[in-house]
Amino acid sequence: MILVEIIIVTFGWKFDVLFKNIGLQVIWALGVSMLVLAGLIHLPAKATLAFSCIIIFGHNLLDNTHIEGNFLWSLLHERNRFEWAEGHTIVTSYSLFPWIAVMSLGYFFGSMYDSSFDAKKRQRLWYILGFGCLLLFIILVGINGYGNPEKWINYGFSFKTLMSILDVQKYPPSLRFLLVTLGGTFLFLGNTEKIKGKMISFFSIFGRVPFFYYIIHIYLIHLLALFTAEYIGYGWQSMILPKFVVLVESLKGYGFNLITVYCIWISVVLILFPLCKKFDAYKQIHKEKWWLSYL
Repeated sequence: MILVEIIIVTFGWKFDVLFKNIGLQVIWALGVSMLVLAGLIHLPAKATLAFSCIIIFGHNLLDNTHIEGNFLWSLLHERNRFEWAEGHTIVTSYSLFPWIAVMSLGYFFGSMYDSSFDAKKRQRLWYILGFGCLLLFIILVGINGYGNPEKWINYGFSFKTLMSILDVQKYPPSLRFLLVTLGGTFLFLGNTEKIKGKMISFFSIFGRVPFFYYIIHIYLIHLLALFTAEYIGYGWQSMILPKFVVLVESLKGYGFNLITVYCIWISVVLILFPLCKKFDAYKQIHKEKWWLSYL
């Protein structure tokens, strides 16, 4: 997965054969987390839980620790950009703390879906965890100290204040970011287990082939952006990106309003659904091919 991030995903985002800008993003973080899990799975479940919670709740203590120019430290806890060769940079977008801990926490909670685990008990636990995370988020917001590198700003009783509160750091994810996102996820899990129907079946297809969908949707979206750039006068060459797209000066003014973006997003999902469905069916037929489970 680390190699996939560096080669396949990077090329998908940039279409740059020279690989002038490499981003260590979500697939990289998942790959490293799996390497760590290879060791954690040998520990008692409670030790895995303790490991996860210590990092998730404690990593913001490192927010004021900066080691200038240290690549290893940036891999662990600080988003940064490094030039590894002339004209070639690598960006530590997804620093490993606390993504490794989130991954190990998910592994721990996976045991709750064992057939011997009572479904009603599982639902109660999801509710407790979900509301508990959101309550702690509110408490930390009230304290306005620990849990996020930047304090929120009080603009009075206004939408702007709300947006300031919700402006939590993702790179790396702060405690407040994780509390509000995981809290919502826990509540979602507690309320959707018994839901059935065509809509659930539709989304389940993507859930069974997540890696497959993730890779091909990047290439499809970039191809659409390339053809669009050519059609509206920017030239397809402008979509061969030497750096992050918003930093490319030749693309200033390129883009669409939010409604159009949502329509494109929905269209991409619908276009890829038949392909994902066929691949899912192939996986179900060929369960003897163990490597398919990773796609």
